Amino acid sequence: MEQAVFTNMCMIYDDNSDGTRKILVQDRLNKNWPGITFPGGHVEKDESFVESTIREIKEETGLTVSNLKLCGIKQFQTLDDARYVVLLYKTNCFEGELKSSDEGKVFWIKAEEIDNYPLANDFRQMYEVFISEDMSEFYYHKNWNIRLL
Repeated sequence: MEQAVFTNMCMIYDDNSDGTRKILVQDRLNKNWPGITFPGGHVEKDESFVESTIREIKEETGLTVSNLKLCGIKQFQTLDDARYVVLLYKTNCFEGELKSSDEGKVFWIKAEEIDNYPLANDFRQMYEVFISEDMSEFYYHKNWNIRLL
């Protein structure tokens, strides 16, 4: 039987009246995957995927999110041969006061300026799944070859 690890990540966005989009990013301090990414984390035992995402966003940003839309998945096999699954959500429904956590500093950027920041490894390709209407999966195939499906 295959083992699995479930995690989540959420793109919180705010569209301005002038047509520009701001996205909330996190400068992760984790040495295993540092750089700019979206907040998220692990799904706990007996916790729903959506509720885990709401909890993780609250812990890492101080914001309460709602109306989450599943927009894709990322998956790969770990070195222990477990399937690691990241559920990708997005929302523009949020409230509260933004505050950073031990996971890293959180701040708003203009979406079109994302490439001006030091992104976490493979995050640029993941971002394409978040914003695409034609893709729903980021998959590491054999030998860590990225496939966007």
